[in-house]
Amino acid sequence: MRGAARLKAGMLCGVSTSEPQAGGRAAVRLLQGYVWHPQGADIELEHFLPHELDLTGGDSEGAHVLWDGVNPPFAFFENGEPTASQAFYQFTVLRVYDERPSNEALHEDATLASGLLDPLLEATPEGFGWQLWEDLRDL
Repeated sequence: MRGAARLKAGMLCGVSTSEPQAGGRAAVRLLQGYVWHPQGADIELEHFLPHELDLTGGDSEGAHVLWDGVNPPFAFFENGEPTASQAFYQFTVLRVYDERPSNEALHEDATLASGLLDPLLEATPEGFGWQLWEDLRDL
């Protein structure tokens, strides 16, 4: 079961609608979700996914790509297949800003991050899946 990293209207959730708070550094989650693969598969995520994304052309700090192993967050996939045979990871893309940008600027960064991740996720082996959505909440 494969997933999609593209930001589509049906996949957006948790988008912040509050106005940015003034002053100070802000760590903001841009993308959130899950990646998975069959438990018996010899897959190291580091071979397919970076730990950093360059969202700025190299003139400032990029986005951090994090994943941690978790129990499957749901019992079955949409097609009825059980998730128990899969290794699941919580997946987060976050960026630290000197000052929290507007929600519009954060959305642009999330869209750019999604565009950078999409070809990497599409190049993963058969059986690798993902579900990502935009999530512009402060950490």
